[in-house]
Amino acid sequence: MKRAALIFIFFLGIISFFSDFTHEGARSIYGPYLNILGASAFVVALAAGLGEFIGQALRIFTGIIADKTKKYWTMMILGYSLNLLAIPLLAFVQPSIWWVAVVLILVERIGKAVRAPAKSALTSFTAPHLGAGKAFAINEALDQFGAFLGPLVVFFMISSQSGDALSRYQMSFLLLGIFAIVTLIILFVARLKYPNPDQFEAPKLKPKELTKDKQFWIYMLAISFLAMGFIDYPILAFHMDSSGLVNVIYIPLFYAIAMGVDAIAALIFGHLFDKKGLYSLIFAISIALFSTPVIFLFGDIYFIILGIVLWGIGMGAQESILKAVIANLVSKEKRATGYGIFSSVFGLFWFIGSMIIGFAYERSILFIVIFSVTMEVLSIITLFVLMSHQKKQLNEA
Repeated sequence: MKRAALIFIFFLGIISFFSDFTHEGARSIYGPYLNILGASAFVVALAAGLGEFIGQALRIFTGIIADKTKKYWTMMILGYSLNLLAIPLLAFVQPSIWWVAVVLILVERIGKAVRAPAKSALTSFTAPHLGAGKAFAINEALDQFGAFLGPLVVFFMISSQSGDALSRYQMSFLLLGIFAIVTLIILFVARLKYPNPDQFEAPKLKPKELTKDKQFWIYMLAISFLAMGFIDYPILAFHMDSSGLVNVIYIPLFYAIAMGVDAIAALIFGHLFDKKGLYSLIFAISIALFSTPVIFLFGDIYFIILGIVLWGIGMGAQESILKAVIANLVSKEKRATGYGIFSSVFGLFWFIGSMIIGFAYERSILFIVIFSVTMEVLSIITLFVLMSHQKKQLNEA
């Protein structure tokens, strides 16, 4: 069974590889592309924040649907189709209708909302055989390897083509459409090979009710602070472009670097999580919180690179450890719902944080730094509270 679970995780990882190659390659140029189309800094922040909010908030509903129906594969096929096929359509947007690009970016995020809880639940079902940290780390590493190569290919596409910037960006979106089709083909093959992956994990006799699970809600508070303070890449990309610190053609390359760091960090921190638990998450946040002051306060390319590396570490921890914690806190029967709530809470506070940061950008860079670091510190404090509660519960058992 362990071997079958491992092969299944690699199957999901390959799907994630091609999926992230596609949508992270696209996301690496969302900020500059909207800028070229004529959107303002606030619109870029709105697209990033609202996209994450919608893409995360809907997961509470898609998670419940996945748990109720057990149609995990159906949710994934529908979600991946929306998530990926919106990207090549961006190639046809013109400056006169720049708002269509914003709509397509939101559709891409909605697609991820449809498939994400089901995919996370399927990944978590292998935890009894592989360990929650390892299961999510393997998936995240392959995921981020694609997220590393996608922006890299986009960078070479943009830098090697002749013509104006708009046409180069649009050609990149069309190329990414090929990888979107490849992803969907592999997804259908996986569905045929593993029709009932939920059988990897046996059901619990007395699953906890999420509404009465104090530890789960303390954890939700911790990730709320984390989400508010963690700045999305389109905002970082807009800053690098508008400040003149980085030539616009190198911005996808910087994103590729971040995704490479993300993949390595996910493996390291996923392994640490199975051994050290929440200490590994606290350690990762403690490192990543320095990314904001390094990127925004030092007008130097080397500090930008350092900040991007720190940001990548934070992303790696988010995508592996945050989900692994849910696998340990929530029973199998409510796992997709748990992931849906988790994602909705995370998305809501990411949206709030993005709006605050977008509004403050043209007013006070220092405020952005103070706000971001403060939120991350509050997240760390809340995680210590959760650990204290867990220890108290173990002592009472």
